[in-house]
Amino acid sequence: MRQEQPIFTTRAHVFQIDPSTKKNWVPASKQAVTVSYFYDVTRSSYRIISVDGAKVIINSTITPNMTFTKTSQKFGQWADSRANTVFGLGFSSEQQLTKFAEKFQEVKEAARLARDKSQEKIETSSNHSQESGCETPSSTQASSVNGTDDEKASHASPADTHLKSENDKLKIALTQSAANVKKWETELQTLRESNARLTVALQESVASVEQWKKQFSICRDENDRLRSKIEQLEEQCGEINREKEKNSQLKSRIEELESELREKDMELKDLRKQSEIIPQLMSECEYVSEKLEAAERDNQNLEDKVRSLKTDIEESKYRQRHLKGELKSFLEVLDGKIDDLHDFRRGLSKLGTDN
Repeated sequence: MRQEQPIFTTRAHVFQIDPSTKKNWVPASKQAVTVSYFYDVTRSSYRIISVDGAKVIINSTITPNMTFTKTSQKFGQWADSRANTVFGLGFSSEQQLTKFAEKFQEVKEAARLARDKSQEKIETSSNHSQESGCETPSSTQASSVNGTDDEKASHASPADTHLKSENDKLKIALTQSAANVKKWETELQTLRESNARLTVALQESVASVEQWKKQFSICRDENDRLRSKIEQLEEQCGEINREKEKNSQLKSRIEELESELREKDMELKDLRKQSEIIPQLMSECEYVSEKLEAAERDNQNLEDKVRSLKTDIEESKYRQRHLKGELKSFLEVLDGKIDDLHDFRRGLSKLGTDN
């Protein structure tokens, strides 16, 4: 952990390209996680590392050939040929994406400079090995001072020259192989250290998971308590709504009563106005009562007159009936007399005729 240090840290949602389709994005984290740039002092290399709980979801070594591409205002991606995948990051803002892209470009340039320096070192070491290989045959020739002229001529033949060139090539390849072995040993040691760091991070993540489990249990209990409280509040809200309905009904009833009271007030005012004219009405009523009494007296007199008239009418009716009887008897007598006169007339006519 002392050799590899974080130089930039942010938070984002991590995605990986679907290996089967190479088109769709597969979420590597359920939520936004920490994404960091790490610098390895011993290897002069840069890596992007992200851990979600106990799972390492990004472990990408940055090379000069990599390119970070912004595909939208809040999403960017880069391809890692060593991991044979494409990583995608979704940020909460465009500023975070811009900072991450700028840091990627900066780290990429630093990785390119580190690679150029390492190549210069390798070239310098190979040149030194070639110079040491060229000096070895000359020293061998110088040591053979006791040889004859024929032996010297044989050493200068084309076959010896070819062998010397092949020997030099083998020495160069051996030197490069030794350098590569050292490089691989260094990378192996770095990988072991990285694995040790990842193991420590894994243990810390496991411990944090246990802590998160405890916090989750506490939050769940708190959630249950809040849910019960919410249910109580909902019940109280229901009661409050019922009270509101009752209050609204009472308000409407009060308004109705107020309107009735206003009507009663109007009626009372009318009655008061009418009470002001009651004395006049009383005097008028007394006057009318006096007239009524006088009318009743007149009516009584008229009734007496009517009774007397009825008595007179009955007497006159009786007299009329008596006169009718007398008249009828007179008419009967008159009819008999008339018949006698007719008989007498006929007799006289008959006598006149006889005469």
